[in-house]
Amino acid sequence: MMLTAPRLVAALLLAIVGFAVSELIKPLLPEGTQFGLFSFINAGLGVIVGWLVIGSRIGRGMAAAISHGLTGAAALMFWGLFTQSVYEMLRLSLRRRYDGPVEALSDVFRVGLEHAITMSTAPVLGTLFAGGVIAALLAEISARHWR
Repeated sequence: MMLTAPRLVAALLLAIVGFAVSELIKPLLPEGTQFGLFSFINAGLGVIVGWLVIGSRIGRGMAAAISHGLTGAAALMFWGLFTQSVYEMLRLSLRRRYDGPVEALSDVFRVGLEHAITMSTAPVLGTLFAGGVIAALLAEISARHWR
């Protein structure tokens, strides 16, 4: 996993997409929600997903880059939902809302599904997938210019 310009471009651009999508999600959640580092955590996930998912597949052409961008966006959505759901479960478990660990772990899926339904709007999903494709295309272009 050597540092290359295309991997760096993919990581930085998907971080921007993660942050932007997080900001679009915030108004969809209940008023008074404490977000903390929500946008920055999702931007960090964007860096990791951009580096590993999109960046590792660069160099296969523009058509493949579109596919890699969609894959990267889907991976970012999955890991974002999973991370935020686990965080919510941990927050609730510290308030002793669960009777046992199995109930807490099963609640991760319930919370993740609720968050997925909440974020399933055209602006959020459009920004996420268009941003993923643009990030992959720009990373592919950078691979042609910087080797």
